[in-house]
Amino acid sequence: MAEAAVAGARRVLAPLALAQFICSFAGSNMNVMINDISEDLDTTVQGVQVAITIFLLVMAALMIPGGKLTDKWGRKRCLLAGLVIYGIGAVLSAAAPGLGVLILGNSILEGVGTALLIPPVYILTTLLFTDTASRARAFGSIMAMGGIGAAAGPLIGGLITSAISWRAAFVFQALVIVVIVVLSRKLTDPLPPDPDRPFDTVGALLSAAGLVLLVTGILAVDNNGWLALALLLAGVLVLAGFFAWVRGRERTGREALLSTALFRNRTSNLGLVTQNTQWLMLMGVSFTVAAYLQVVRGYDAIETGVIFTAATLGILASSLAAEKLARRRAQRTLIMAGFIVTIAGVAVLLALVAWKPAAWAFTPGLLLIGLGLGVMLTPSVNVVQSCFPETQQGEISGLSRSVSNLGSSLGTAVAGTILVSELSRGGYAAAMAALMVVGLGGLTAAALLPRTDRQPAAGAGTAAPQQ
Repeated sequence: MAEAAVAGARRVLAPLALAQFICSFAGSNMNVMINDISEDLDTTVQGVQVAITIFLLVMAALMIPGGKLTDKWGRKRCLLAGLVIYGIGAVLSAAAPGLGVLILGNSILEGVGTALLIPPVYILTTLLFTDTASRARAFGSIMAMGGIGAAAGPLIGGLITSAISWRAAFVFQALVIVVIVVLSRKLTDPLPPDPDRPFDTVGALLSAAGLVLLVTGILAVDNNGWLALALLLAGVLVLAGFFAWVRGRERTGREALLSTALFRNRTSNLGLVTQNTQWLMLMGVSFTVAAYLQVVRGYDAIETGVIFTAATLGILASSLAAEKLARRRAQRTLIMAGFIVTIAGVAVLLALVAWKPAAWAFTPGLLLIGLGLGVMLTPSVNVVQSCFPETQQGEISGLSRSVSNLGSSLGTAVAGTILVSELSRGGYAAAMAALMVVGLGGLTAAALLPRTDRQPAAGAGTAAPQQ
């Protein structure tokens, strides 16, 4: 009986974890294709950076609406719709004749597909795994696959690019999507969809526009300072308008895109900051090191990917130990330890700019970053998800994933903009130093998390400890 239950849990978890893997993989595998894509499509390093950033930004901008649509359309239906859209985008990217089509397929369609399929992954996990131990293991597996996808993306992408072509990497993504669709057939949605539930279209447009303006402003810093400032101010104003719109709907008793009550939980707010910072550092380091190795040092895709194996092994090792660590240490302690180790890893990579090291010299820093991220990814998700009852899981899952993916897009935008502006003269060091400062901010947020466990929110069932 117990063996049957374990097998059933694995069948449920497999497509969810694999979905998180492929979405994280998509966000990082292009980093080792910079030279190949720019030469094949007659574009620049900055052009590839823009494509990567738009993909991450579309995910961040649409993740909250995607989370809300799960209540209206159903979690499984949103998952399958997202997978189909993602698959179409991957095929289109593989056949792209130019940067514009690549942006349409990879950045837009894969981004939209991800925004639809990721919220159901976290909502279904929360609803299907109801006790503390099983939920912790499930989230651990999903976050481990996400971390491994992001860290192994350069290696897998490098191998495929060197052996066949960068286009084959998108064919690989499409094939994985087919596997996930097949595995998802036996998934069941614990809650019925509510087709009559209202959807805040204006709120969705305002939130997406505000985030797009902010990140676009960061990307424009290197080309036009005044334009960048205007875009950043416009983004802040649009987001302020979004929150005013949301408060107005709540005052009149109408359902808003995002409940402002989600931001009244101090523990959740701090957990969201740590999530954003973790993914900002991971994607920022990935883009910075990959671009430096290829453009400045002249390494090819497979050489760059092999170097990133250290980060993959670090995340894998710490993720495998996540359950044992969770039993022995508080979540606050794990998140703080993760940031300390990750910052140390960035410091090691920063120290390398003082001389021109061999490829192996990048291994210690990337290994530390992988170990640190693997330790804290799961506790940060547990802290946030467990702060709210089942009735709010759709909203908080969308917000949580949006914040994480915003961190990913900011990591590529901020570090990439600094790097590309002075790629051959100090850009690498400046980008790494900026990422260290961001890491210190995340460590501060982790230190402010509660020192003692709290009771889960009403209706949340047996939630993970919120420390």
